[in-house]
Amino acid sequence: MNRVERPTGMRLPRLNTLRLTRLPLALEITLALLFKIVILTFLWKAFFSTPQTKKMALPTPQVEQHLLAARPAAAPPDSSLPKKGSR
Repeated sequence: MNRVERPTGMRLPRLNTLRLTRLPLALEITLALLFKIVILTFLWKAFFSTPQTKKMALPTPQVEQHLLAARPAAAPPDSSLPKKGSR
């Protein structure tokens, strides 16, 4: 095999020098995931944990009935609306 000769003093950058920290990769990934979990938990608590007003809270049985009810048949077209092409 031919080896490429490099001038002395020139080194290729190693992957380890491109990382931001000197921590082991597994620890770095774990810390990043924990940071993301903390941020997502904060955002959920700040914006989604409680309804904005008390009027927005619906009783559970009413929501279940609405979601599980059979869909009504399509409503007939409204005759008061003008048809396409007619004036």
